[in-house]
Amino acid sequence: MKQSKEKERGEAMRQPRMKPAVASSGRSVRSLRRPLRAVVPTEGARRKRKAAAVVPAKRRRKARRRSSKGTQAGLRLQPVPAAEPMFADAVKPLAATQPAPAPRPIGENGVEDPFEDAVYAAGEQWLEKAIPANALLPDIELRDVIAAGVEKLLPTAIPLLDTEAVYHELETAIRDSVPCSVIRIGDGELMALAQDVIYPTGTIMQEAPYLPYAGVTPPDLAARDLLARAVSSAHIVGVPLSRRKYFQPLLFPVLREHGIPVRQLRMTSSTINYSLFQAGLLQPLIRGKRLLLIGNTCPSLANVLNGAGYTVSGVIAPVRGFADIERVMAEAQAAQFDLALVAAGIPATVIAWRIAEELGKVALDFGHMADAIVKGQIQLSP
Repeated sequence: MKQSKEKERGEAMRQPRMKPAVASSGRSVRSLRRPLRAVVPTEGARRKRKAAAVVPAKRRRKARRRSSKGTQAGLRLQPVPAAEPMFADAVKPLAATQPAPAPRPIGENGVEDPFEDAVYAAGEQWLEKAIPANALLPDIELRDVIAAGVEKLLPTAIPLLDTEAVYHELETAIRDSVPCSVIRIGDGELMALAQDVIYPTGTIMQEAPYLPYAGVTPPDLAARDLLARAVSSAHIVGVPLSRRKYFQPLLFPVLREHGIPVRQLRMTSSTINYSLFQAGLLQPLIRGKRLLLIGNTCPSLANVLNGAGYTVSGVIAPVRGFADIERVMAEAQAAQFDLALVAAGIPATVIAWRIAEELGKVALDFGHMADAIVKGQIQLSP
């Protein structure tokens, strides 16, 4: 039975397949069951198909909007009720038994005022102790007492050279071809001078971390001693007027430790470089002079000064700390100049002094004045 069925199936497969009937139009009978499509659709048919396609697209967009709104609604943050603190029973008695300390009142008004406290500790307290217990100074403020005390002490004060005096001394030295050095010492120079005589190296590095940038890397006792020689030998020394901790209050202990008698120095303000400009004396000082510029900013400074009509005869740069001083001096010796403007950080103090001492020339510690001119913060007229 099984063999006969397989035989019949094989014979059927060997018989030729019948082609579908073809109509007189040349199309098969099967294809006639479907409506014929126009080979070139008419304009009306195009519009109908386009309109039919738009409707499902609109439906899809509406469905997406509904879905998006539902998603956004699901993502909205819901308010969460505040949770009770853990161990609430233990926290509440602790807060009741250990209340936070109230701010410590300063002064009778009960308001904390650090400035008022500092003024009291720095001045009013001293005045309070100086006044006898059985006396009052009515309507006298601390500033009045200080002014009266300063007036009484003025006869013991050391006079400083004013800006005009420094200008005339520089001009005279240039005219007469005699040496003259004007150096300036600020907090950087004073901290460098204080190494191991006022403060240990650790304190210096902590309180003056800018010293390496200014040209001294503590501990550098050789630089310290060179600075001391420059201060004791320069023609004019600019000193700070500020009474902040590392300015004038440090000046006198430093001078004592290095054996420099303060009353033997010819001193002016440490901002003499700016004072010359503010007094209108910097331009006449450098006009018509051959200028030697020394310092890292000086190539740019030379461009500015040349553009303003001044004469720059030489530029020495860079200056990398005290290690470069000997090279700078060798280059300065070969230069032709009337006035050296030295803007080289702390080494400028030594360089300006040595230019006058060894080369018999005139030198001014120019400092950050060079940066101000280059940046356009200070503009020099021709």
